[in-house]
Amino acid sequence: MTESTHHGQTQHGRPWVPWLVTALVVLMSGAVMYLAHQGTSRAEALAERSRQDAVDAANRARDAESARLQLEQKLAALEAERTRLATEKEQLSTEKDQLSQTVQEQEAELAKLKATYDDLEDKMKAEIAEGAIRLSQAEGRIQVDLVDKVLFDSGDASISARGQEVLTRLGSVLAKVEDKSIQVSGHTDDSPPTQKLQSTFPSNWELSVARAVNVVRFLQETGGVPARRLVAAGYGQMRPVSSNATPQGRARNRRIEVLLMPDLPSKRTPPAAVRRALAGGTTPKAQAKPARGTK
Repeated sequence: MTESTHHGQTQHGRPWVPWLVTALVVLMSGAVMYLAHQGTSRAEALAERSRQDAVDAANRARDAESARLQLEQKLAALEAERTRLATEKEQLSTEKDQLSQTVQEQEAELAKLKATYDDLEDKMKAEIAEGAIRLSQAEGRIQVDLVDKVLFDSGDASISARGQEVLTRLGSVLAKVEDKSIQVSGHTDDSPPTQKLQSTFPSNWELSVARAVNVVRFLQETGGVPARRLVAAGYGQMRPVSSNATPQGRARNRRIEVLLMPDLPSKRTPPAAVRRALAGGTTPKAQAKPARGTK
């Protein structure tokens, strides 16, 4: 058998080889495509996972930022509350100190008031015992009521010898009082001045004012009471403390009241006639020594 014959037999004897090669190529192509598809799917999955992780990270970062802001707000609120409480504590401490100081001042004021009252009671005990002087204390004030016969002769505005002695003792106490205004007011009963006195005292107004002014001047000039603390006033019969229907009641209404009261913030200026009298200038008509009468 020749070589050509052998070759022809081989070709004709293996007809499946081309098909095998083709199948192998197709299989390999499919495998490559499958592997490529699997790689693409895996890459897409990885990419999707990366995107989701990024979204989750962004959400966590946003939540963390929100929590941080809330925490800052809570801290700011706590700091504001701490500041408020510290301020309130300081205010309470200040108010406590002020209240304590006020209580101490009030206690000191009450102590001084009591000392003045006790001093007056001691200096005037004889007149208090006989009912010629009444001493009272209320609401930070001390009032001394002196019936007119202790200081004046009947119908007279000039201070009697006994009156001078009484006012000297009274002035020795009042001169030591530093934080009170001292109002001296004259009062009468409802009987008008007698006809003999009306040229000097047309009404009870003039008589009550004249008596008050004379007491003020005596307390200033002889008793040493500072003039800036003294006030003179006359009320006539307008402020009775008893009924004018009986001699006893009229006797109580004819009086001089000396009222010690806390200083007012603004200084009051006394009437011009009283200022002149206190300054030793022109004596008002009501101060002229009157004739003796029934008052």
